[in-house]
Amino acid sequence: MTESKIEEVVAAIQAGRLAVIPTDTVYGLACTPHREAPVRALSKLKRRSPEQPIALVASSVEVLFACIPELRESAATIARELLPGPYTLVVPNPAWRFPWLTGAHSDTIGVRVPELAGAGGEVLERVGAVAATSANRHGESDPRRLVDVPTEILSAVAVTLDAGELPGTPSTVLDLTSAEPRVLREGAVPATEALARVATIRAR
Repeated sequence: MTESKIEEVVAAIQAGRLAVIPTDTVYGLACTPHREAPVRALSKLKRRSPEQPIALVASSVEVLFACIPELRESAATIARELLPGPYTLVVPNPAWRFPWLTGAHSDTIGVRVPELAGAGGEVLERVGAVAATSANRHGESDPRRLVDVPTEILSAVAVTLDAGELPGTPSTVLDLTSAEPRVLREGAVPATEALARVATIRAR
């Protein structure tokens, strides 16, 4: 992967345009999380209701906490233990940050810090954070190869980044906003394993 290609992807995201990039799980449709218009365009391209949340994907735990500085107590402890990793954590968002990412529930937000190497990791490191969801149409299968991304999406984004075949299983989604954690989607980490890890962290 050439340096110029990575710079092209970074520049597109920073300019508020859409990109298809590799993550640690599947190919993602991504944009800057810091402006509403690109996020709305992302949802529209995916044929997804703006009432449905989109994850904030950060390059590191430190960047995540800079984006959501109110993250405290149990949710913060669990996030520091599980991330980076193949999890999406739904955490409290008391300051209602990134309201265009949170869908119908502004007081919670989904966050990720992937273990991401290669060109995808370099892009994320340079931009700090993206709003990202799988690069498919809503309800369809998750793309593990760039050629699996629908033509409608590929033709509409500013740039794509090909990293070959990815694992293909999306992140496991854990809701940490209630007294007891819940698995909202079983993915790369089995539900029983994810809940067991959380229980161990909370018992310390």
